[in-house]
Amino acid sequence: MDDLFGASDGEKAALDPSAPLAARMRPRSLEEYVGQQHILGPGKLLRRAIESDRLSSIILYGPPGIGKTSLAQIIASTTESHFERLSGVESSVADIRRVAAAAALRRRTNSSRRTILFIDEIHRFNKAQQDVLLPDVENGNVRLIGATTHNPFFYVNSPLVSRSQVFQLEPLSREDLVRVMNRALGDSERGFGKLKIEAARAALEFLAEVSDGDARRCLNALEIAVLTTPPGEGGLIQLDRAVAEQSIQKKAVVYDADETEHFDTISAFIKSMRGSDPDAVLYWLAKMLYAGEDIRFIARRIVIAASEDVGMADPNALIVAVAAQQAVEFVGLPEARIPLAHAAIYVATAPKSNRAYEGFNKAMEDVQAGRILAVPKYLRGKGSKLLGEGAGYKYAHDFEGGYVPQAYLPEGRIYYEPTENGFERRVKERLDYWRQLFERDKRDDSSPE
Repeated sequence: MDDLFGASDGEKAALDPSAPLAARMRPRSLEEYVGQQHILGPGKLLRRAIESDRLSSIILYGPPGIGKTSLAQIIASTTESHFERLSGVESSVADIRRVAAAAALRRRTNSSRRTILFIDEIHRFNKAQQDVLLPDVENGNVRLIGATTHNPFFYVNSPLVSRSQVFQLEPLSREDLVRVMNRALGDSERGFGKLKIEAARAALEFLAEVSDGDARRCLNALEIAVLTTPPGEGGLIQLDRAVAEQSIQKKAVVYDADETEHFDTISAFIKSMRGSDPDAVLYWLAKMLYAGEDIRFIARRIVIAASEDVGMADPNALIVAVAAQQAVEFVGLPEARIPLAHAAIYVATAPKSNRAYEGFNKAMEDVQAGRILAVPKYLRGKGSKLLGEGAGYKYAHDFEGGYVPQAYLPEGRIYYEPTENGFERRVKERLDYWRQLFERDKRDDSSPE
């Protein structure tokens, strides 16, 4: 079989003792592949497609170091396809045409041998480069596997996305990374299995935590730890937490993502935003980021606080928080800490009101308690007009100021009661005025002629 991993030199790197540990330990099969169980677990779509060799072109989307390249190589190996690799940074239109022509020739002379074209950082291709791919993807000369850290629905041409299935890969969990490191420590062919190493569980868990789901970063740190630690008695290399800190140049903090410290710290962060203390907010944010907390989790909490605790007192808080959440996905670490700090400070220093949240809770309590109200006839949909319903509805834009006194909720229940804080004061003034007009209109309608 001709050079299965062609341009990637995957097999050569795995057997080259001078290659980095992360390259040597690339998984060689689906059984060795760690993580992404949501798409590769037993019975999941991508695994079924690979094992049955029914795979179409795909785009793998996710952060660095989670196995996009390795997965592409495994797909080529499992389906016995020829593997070609191009780079979105370095490859040209001429490179694409060369690979496509060779794939077409291979298909004509050996119809059973398909070509997988793996393009790393496909989002770096310009429109012309991506357009060149379309005919060969369309006619099946190549099965495209694109890899990108950017959302393909924004950074890859729509025609190419429409011809591909998009799979989002997630950062590896701490347990996944510990498993990857243990495999490297025990593998005598590609890893450190021939050495006498005693690795403390706390050391491996620390490396896993601070690697942010990145297996490459994790294995690089483990390699440094092993190769720079002098052997002790009997040639034993002992890796403890102090060695792990030195190998990745990051000091451990008391923070367990699954236990009390995780919940206590995020609680302090949320309460500091609610309590309008930007200095405390920055400290707890810094602690979480330094300890390796999931930046998406932090962004979600800021979005929730912007709506729950700031609410209508400053509606822009939610806009800033959502923009920060999107920026976090866009830029990743380490720059993601900047929009996180920006949004957290905005929420902390904004005027506060939870009346929108409280009002919804009251409405939900009524619904859950079975206090269901019928929709008034004049508010019912167009489909009810044949039954004579919908008549009498007053279209607000037909009236001065875009408002007309009209009951939209039977029984006149009130759930939202705005405060005098920030922008909500203006909302309160409008609502008070409209409610006065409504009450006056009701009195006029009920007075005898």
